[in-house]
Amino acid sequence: MDGTSTPAVLTIAGSDSSGGAGIQADLKAFTAFGCYGMSVITALTAQNTTGVQGVHPSPPEFVEQQLRSVLGDIPPRGIKTGMLFDANNTRAVAQVLKAHYADASQVPPLVVDPVCVSTSGHTLLAPDAIQVLIDELCPLATLVTPNKAEAELLLSQKGVSHQISSLEDMISASEELLTIGSKAVLLKGGHVELTLADVEKVVTARSDVAVVREELLLDNMEILQVHEKDLASRPLVVDVLKEADRTTLFVSPRIESTSTHGTGCTLSAVIASLLARGQSLVEATRQATSFTHVGIETAFPVGKGHGPLNHLHALTTRIIPPPTASNPHPLTRILIQSAAQTWKEYVEHDFVKQLAQGTLPRECFIHFIKQDYLYLKYYARAYGLLVAKSSTYASIQSATQTIINVINEVATHKTFCAKWGISEEDLAATTESPSTTAYGAYLLDTGLQGDSAKLIMALAACLLGYGEVGLWLKKEAAKPNSWVKLEGNIYLRWIEDYSGEHYQSAVKLGLETIESLAVADPPNTLRFQEWCAIWEKCTRLEKGFWDASLKLL
Repeated sequence: MDGTSTPAVLTIAGSDSSGGAGIQADLKAFTAFGCYGMSVITALTAQNTTGVQGVHPSPPEFVEQQLRSVLGDIPPRGIKTGMLFDANNTRAVAQVLKAHYADASQVPPLVVDPVCVSTSGHTLLAPDAIQVLIDELCPLATLVTPNKAEAELLLSQKGVSHQISSLEDMISASEELLTIGSKAVLLKGGHVELTLADVEKVVTARSDVAVVREELLLDNMEILQVHEKDLASRPLVVDVLKEADRTTLFVSPRIESTSTHGTGCTLSAVIASLLARGQSLVEATRQATSFTHVGIETAFPVGKGHGPLNHLHALTTRIIPPPTASNPHPLTRILIQSAAQTWKEYVEHDFVKQLAQGTLPRECFIHFIKQDYLYLKYYARAYGLLVAKSSTYASIQSATQTIINVINEVATHKTFCAKWGISEEDLAATTESPSTTAYGAYLLDTGLQGDSAKLIMALAACLLGYGEVGLWLKKEAAKPNSWVKLEGNIYLRWIEDYSGEHYQSAVKLGLETIESLAVADPPNTLRFQEWCAIWEKCTRLEKGFWDASLKLL
């Protein structure tokens, strides 16, 4: 075994005979993140998705024997504990770890999941074991991961009465829990219902709180926002990571699902795996919460009760995750994020801002619309290449219809130009700027390279980019005292066209096209890198189009 590329990770927990939680869930999670899984079994359970019917604990001497056996042969790079059952087993684990490692600093990253009660309400940790957990095991821990009930129980054991019902309660409870000796606390928020307003309230009041919105929309994703569920009132799950010097909130949409058996086990196991791989606590928690979220959302039915999440979703050979209800456009999100700075510079370009304020010099706009007329010819020709590469009548029809739409758009464009004093003869006599030639030539070159997917990516950057610009200006214009000036703006028609229903319908179709492509023909690593490179290149070429217009000044 290569300990560098495949780190060994150890779970010390109970066995779930139905396979959804306990060491079974842990070992699946370890595997999903490329780790070699080992286990010390503290108890056997008779359980299924409807509940726990019986628990048979391992004798503490045998827990010690298992743990010494593993530690003496295969050094773990990460450890997690789950159900320890009673005080004797809890003490046995703590004492072996202390004896094996010279001091606490040598203990590998240790994640303590203080499993006390099952989802069905079955007690999984004897009351006298809680104090042993606090006194002997938590001080060795890198991270403790209680849920709401477990956090309240741990605090009550310390003589602190703390009812957790809000995000502020979660943060203050995590601060209190940090005093039990672990380096950090992750207070899981699955049992506390919150909204985006709750998060924004805390972030506004506390500058020391950071937010990770892994499953939510980020800046410059307006084209996704209008096609996805509004998050303003949507229930959220917020997990609070408290470290000595910072607090981080991990925010994701709440999922109504019965496939939640073993979520706590899985979350802590993934964190242990990633810590074993050298990731920071924040990054490990980010990936773990995302993995667990998608696991719940893609779960398949198992049993008659609360089934397990899908531990296999990350093992599918997919660089792009499958579309889900909370993220129906995974490819587009990744493309935008892969070129985030270039995309932002394009969407929020000075040309766009001046146009929105009505201050863009007339000659700059005229240069732009004349070059846009010339660019449309390249755009139509590129779709002609796409027709030739299409393998179904439906895709041939779609690409052909786009060419017809472009031809119709040319007629509309001529009429629009006429209102700016530009005749058809003027358009025909216009010399292509280097930026127009560069962009057009790149489209045709991409189309000649033999891969229709690459050409679709190149064409989508233009379609979706203008849609994003239109929606961004529309959103900015709606803000109080907006810098966008629509009244009396000579460029109002342009803004309305690209933010309007007709163009946004084309954007919706474009989103569906590229997302369907990723599902039907998932790319390998090299092919996906080509897609991202094409997207970034076309975004830069779009930006260059506007750069050229402003350089007239």
